[in-house]
Amino acid sequence: MNFQKSLLLVGIIAFSASCVERIQEKEELKIYGSQEILVTNDQGEEVIENITLRIDSFEVINQDSQIITAANFKDKIYIVDFFFTHCPTICPVMTKNMARIYDVYETDDEILFLSHTIDFINDTVPQLKKYANKIGIYSHKWHMVYAGKENTFDLAKQYMVSAEEDPNSPGGFMHSGAFILMDGQHRIRGYYDGTLEEDTDQLIADIKVLKKENDER
Repeated sequence: MNFQKSLLLVGIIAFSASCVERIQEKEELKIYGSQEILVTNDQGEEVIENITLRIDSFEVINQDSQIITAANFKDKIYIVDFFFTHCPTICPVMTKNMARIYDVYETDDEILFLSHTIDFINDTVPQLKKYANKIGIYSHKWHMVYAGKENTFDLAKQYMVSAEEDPNSPGGFMHSGAFILMDGQHRIRGYYDGTLEEDTDQLIADIKVLKKENDER
């Protein structure tokens, strides 16, 4: 099993587990996507090195036609999801729950939101702007972004969640309902079912844990 596939499996297991956990107070959060590999150092010796997944290289366009890169989220806590604006199934519930988190942290400059559309045909920048206006959000806080088909699906794999075209699924796409909690070093720190209020509550609680971690750094 290659590194990317093993990371995807870890993400799926972690996301599934989040659906059955009760809300709990935590002193620290896991770092997902770490793996020990055997490398050769400068002295020619084989040593074990820990590699941590960091999603720190991407370029997308948000609802205000601004180019957004990983640099916009450096040293920030941010929540990532995948959606599309005409999704007839889980997206409306996910958007409602994400908006609840947005309302809690709307004035907190340390917290940002990043939603990737997986509909590379219909979700143009004007459509994303229309959707953002309907929800009542602002792009300096919540970026709804377009990146094209291949880039978006590749990013989903990096985040270890599913997103793909599927003519048999409602709306023509199949995607994870996960909310992904990221830290200021672009590391994955948690998975939550974005359709569940209890997981949303847990995410809000875990953001506080990350904020404390940042304060102590």
